[in-house]
Amino acid sequence: MRILLAIPLAFVRLILQSIRLALGQIWANKVRSILTTLGIIIGVASVTAVVAALTGLKSKIMSDIETFGTNRIFIWPRWPESGPKKNASWRVIRFRPEQFDDLLDNCPSVAGFTRISRTSETIRHNERTIESASVYGIQKDWHDIESRPVIVGRPFSLVDEDQGRRVCLVDPGSRDKLRLDKDPVGSFITIGHNTFRVIGVVEVKPSFSMIGGGGRGEEFEVYIPFKTFDNMYDPWFQVMAASKKPELSDDAKAELTFFLRRTRNLKPDEPDTFQVMTVESEVRTFMKISARFTMVAAGVVGISLLVGGIGIMNIMLVSVSERTREIGLRKAVGAKNSAILTQFLVEAVVLCCVGGLFGLGLGQFLTTIIARIPNVNLDQAHIPLWAVAMSFGFSAFVGVFFGMFPAAKAARLDPIEALRHE
Repeated sequence: MRILLAIPLAFVRLILQSIRLALGQIWANKVRSILTTLGIIIGVASVTAVVAALTGLKSKIMSDIETFGTNRIFIWPRWPESGPKKNASWRVIRFRPEQFDDLLDNCPSVAGFTRISRTSETIRHNERTIESASVYGIQKDWHDIESRPVIVGRPFSLVDEDQGRRVCLVDPGSRDKLRLDKDPVGSFITIGHNTFRVIGVVEVKPSFSMIGGGGRGEEFEVYIPFKTFDNMYDPWFQVMAASKKPELSDDAKAELTFFLRRTRNLKPDEPDTFQVMTVESEVRTFMKISARFTMVAAGVVGISLLVGGIGIMNIMLVSVSERTREIGLRKAVGAKNSAILTQFLVEAVVLCCVGGLFGLGLGQFLTTIIARIPNVNLDQAHIPLWAVAMSFGFSAFVGVFFGMFPAAKAARLDPIEALRHE
């Protein structure tokens, strides 16, 4: 039992001794060691900074997506690339409101949906005017899907929608611009040439929204029942739906596709005249693309680590040459080739890992700078733990790979010839 324990203990003792000797050599040749590891330092710093920036970008995009939900589904009409309707009139391709009447009964994975259309109109209240305000035609489920409830007043009722009443909801920006009361319910505004009664105020639009183009500057929004909008404009519209759970998005997409092909009277051999897009599938695609970009960027920047590894190999060959007599003396007193090999190999690995540690510190410094750059939305940039592990792992690999040849050369030296070396 003691013999079995003695072997690993002896190996651990040899490794620790080799690390101590390696640190001593690094300290004794500080300037040379810094210049030698410069390639490793720059390589690790570059890899970690690039990965941190990509991680921050991914986190920002994912947090934006989560603000409006990953269970959303967008449906819009489109011309097929082939088939009899390739060059059809827009009146043939566009959706018609009745095509979605029984959607919820035929698509069990869909929690709700809303027809949506948009136009620009001039809005007036007394002497106040808003030019080119965004006027949307929506249905009641829009509030749940967009996570924008009515904060003052009430949403559209079934009577408002069925009868196409001229009632509207405004956003806080439009309310303030038109100088309406803080509770504007009961006020009247003019949309184009039609008078509407305000029945509520919709919660302000988040910075990232799938309709209305969040982030495009100040925008004033007014919402009217979709049927009212349809009666006024006979619009080209799209549909936004929500699956009951994000993991049911693919099922909902299949159900919607089947339902629309039937309601639009498409034959089995005809291509779709519409597009169904799920946010969940786009998120998965984005994650795959992001992972590929991260790997490509890390691979390109990792070339500098290989260049640094060549520098490590060169300096270790110089070290072997300088310490030839030392190697001869150690062999003369009984040191085995494996001990010499281990010593120089551990020295190369320690040199690379020290460079990796400094590189990681420089990478963290660069990441802090990147996170503080204004207007680039990389405030969530950070170095993930896997990148830290990868940096040290790759540094150790470089040390082993490029340190093996000098270590083997040192281990193969003839002790007599080594002792004669000047």
